[in-house]
Amino acid sequence: MEKALVVMAAGMGSRFGGLKQIEPVGPNGEFIVDYSVYDAKRAGFTKVVFIIKKELLDTFKKTIGTRLEKEIKVEYAFQDINDIPEEKKYLAKVREKPWGTAQAVMSARDLVNDSFVVINADDFYGYDAYLKASKFLDESKIDNEYACISYPINKTISKFGSVKRGVCFIKDDEIVKMVESSVTLEGNQVKAVPLNGSDVFTVELNHPVSMNMFAFKKGFFNYLEEYLQDYFLKDEEFILKNEALLPEAIRQNLDRKKIVLKNLVAQSEWMGITYKGDLQDLKDKINILIEKGEYPKRLWNNDGRD
Repeated sequence: MEKALVVMAAGMGSRFGGLKQIEPVGPNGEFIVDYSVYDAKRAGFTKVVFIIKKELLDTFKKTIGTRLEKEIKVEYAFQDINDIPEEKKYLAKVREKPWGTAQAVMSARDLVNDSFVVINADDFYGYDAYLKASKFLDESKIDNEYACISYPINKTISKFGSVKRGVCFIKDDEIVKMVESSVTLEGNQVKAVPLNGSDVFTVELNHPVSMNMFAFKKGFFNYLEEYLQDYFLKDEEFILKNEALLPEAIRQNLDRKKIVLKNLVAQSEWMGITYKGDLQDLKDKINILIEKGEYPKRLWNNDGRD
């Protein structure tokens, strides 16, 4: 069975102030995604598919693709603002940003042959996350059973501002509801402001959240296609104001009892860059992991650099 790592890398980091996917974080200029691919490869993944904007292809090949191609099969999917239903294509002319993560993942459909894991390019998930995802995909026998690799919410919060997280609600090791929220630490609890406008709520520090790392099987694209069809049937104002988000596609299908989403709690540490101030913290933590022997000082021996 082929297991693909699908990396969402089409978005620009507005709060970070640049293209954070290619911001060096390792001692030899490694990017976060270098560590993601390194961990995924040793967990049994055999291919990586980067979802990018077509105009970034040369940049990605020069900075990431060239060295990774020596280590694992690399392919590229392009998120295209015009890749929407024919009757709605006129909206692309007045839309500036892409349509969201659901459309991004859908763009990789023809490059994924079997099971796959979706991640953000600018999130560091750690080896245990990939190991748990790989084991789940190897062992799960139910076609519509997928998994979310979750983390305790307090381990994912930036000290430099609010962040968006998918707050998960669990029953019998399954996620029954996921509420995309803007979250901030307030004393011994975390305040969550749902992005859909519903009531503000608080959760405990160890409450699980999704960091957009999901383990899927090929059939998930059928559910994703249905979600996108529903999305583009909405009124023009809604479509232009919002995005078609992967967590929303999952939520819709959970609500309709069409899929099962297992909760896999990662023991590894999540790290990421939302704000400029997060960058140095991330570099320091990676150096600590290297000192502990969890990663080599140089990830790739044949990366063509001194």
